Amino acid sequence: MKKILVIDDEADICMLLKRFLNKNNFEVETAQSGLRGFQLIDEFKPDLVLTDFRLGDLTGAEILVNIKSKLPHVPVLVITGYSDIKIAVNVMKLGAYDYITKPLFPDEILITVNKALAAAEEGRQPDAPQPDTRIEAAGPATESAAEPERPKGKPAAPLKLNSGYIFGESAKAKELYRQIDLVAPTNYSVIIYGESGAGKEAIAYEIHNRSARKNKPFVAMDCGAISRELAGSELFGHEKGSFTGALQQKIGHFELANGGTLFLDEVANLSYEIQVALLRVVQERKMRRIGGTKEIDLDVRIIVASNEKLLEASKNKKFREDLYYRFNEFTIEVPPLRQRLEDILLFSESFLKATNAELNKNVKGFSREVLDDFINYNWPGNLRELKNVIKRATLLTDGDYIEEKTLPFEIANFKKLKELDEDFGSGALQVSEAVTEPGAKPNLKYAVSEAEYEMIMKVLRQVNFNKSKAARLLNIDRKTLYNKMKQLEMQ
Repeated sequence: MKKILVIDDEADICMLLKRFLNKNNFEVETAQSGLRGFQLIDEFKPDLVLTDFRLGDLTGAEILVNIKSKLPHVPVLVITGYSDIKIAVNVMKLGAYDYITKPLFPDEILITVNKALAAAEEGRQPDAPQPDTRIEAAGPATESAAEPERPKGKPAAPLKLNSGYIFGESAKAKELYRQIDLVAPTNYSVIIYGESGAGKEAIAYEIHNRSARKNKPFVAMDCGAISRELAGSELFGHEKGSFTGALQQKIGHFELANGGTLFLDEVANLSYEIQVALLRVVQERKMRRIGGTKEIDLDVRIIVASNEKLLEASKNKKFREDLYYRFNEFTIEVPPLRQRLEDILLFSESFLKATNAELNKNVKGFSREVLDDFINYNWPGNLRELKNVIKRATLLTDGDYIEEKTLPFEIANFKKLKELDEDFGSGALQVSEAVTEPGAKPNLKYAVSEAEYEMIMKVLRQVNFNKSKAARLLNIDRKTLYNKMKQLEMQ
């Protein structure tokens, strides 16, 4: 029987998850604080950890780093909220296998738990997202995998590469593919710029996979998730006894990638000292492990990625200018999803097809209202956020088509809230007396309250004022619904 540790500071959630997982033949222990959770890790030795990201005594980053340091091969699932989509992206980089968004649904939890445990049993690293599961993640393709055909003219379906990244049919998508095709056969260093969730790592892997190095290692390192103290050891390795805690020899990412490609994500987060050492390695193509004396010859192609422009970072003394010019042999800009609106339908259909297969469902498509919402929304989490929204909406859908009621509040009401914001700026909107104080001037806070009031009341009437069902349809937990009703004087 597999063992699961649940860490959540809400006793009700601990109890409900324990009962549900017990019924599905798991042995479960619960902890209501991060510190108690760490104690149980040693005592209970779980096969999987399910933890809330926000605990009273520890941050989500502290929880993940500590768990992964003790149990590096045990998958960790993180519970977070839709409003924390950027945080959810970061927990993946810190080593989480996956994240589950609130409100919690039993089917989704069970599917994700079984998937994580199966990955661990097959020997896949739980913190390395698999192809076709997370958009930005990339893993080695099998040698027998057929190379995708290049787009000629207008494709009938989105082009999916070996990395799992999906290309649409927009002009920006075709230009992105053209640049990958152009630079891949060379040995140029490449800088990839793009927002979180846009697919930078998958694009780096695609460059590797289309090069002469495709049968050699592709090694990825997230520089933003590694502490300054450990960055040198992660990159260059170390010898046993070279510093306190160096109990055995460690092979660094450069050696692991020798002959292949090293991908450094969020490279601007490296400390100045590490940048100096990195510059020497890039120039001389030699390195020494920390505490070592032997020079190691290197043949590594370097691809780096960043959310910020490295030239600007160099002007602000955050990134070495000489290192920037070493890397800047070729630059790729990954466009955000909001600039590729014509591709959203193709992406959505592809994600829906994959989710149908995963959940054994047969949802046929999307209502017109949902597609309009997708086009109007600004997608700060890019492709990863779109996929996550479709996965949850498919799970909530009982009929043939995904309806607007299955979408998060901020997506279903994005256009309305944006219009309210614009109207307030011009002074054109008159807010109803129901949400304004006598004599007070209208402002966005009251406009948002009015929109929330109307949406919550509409859903409550739809479910005959059953608050549990209303919370589920609104994609918020019951506690949040009660708080909002209290704030809006609906109780």
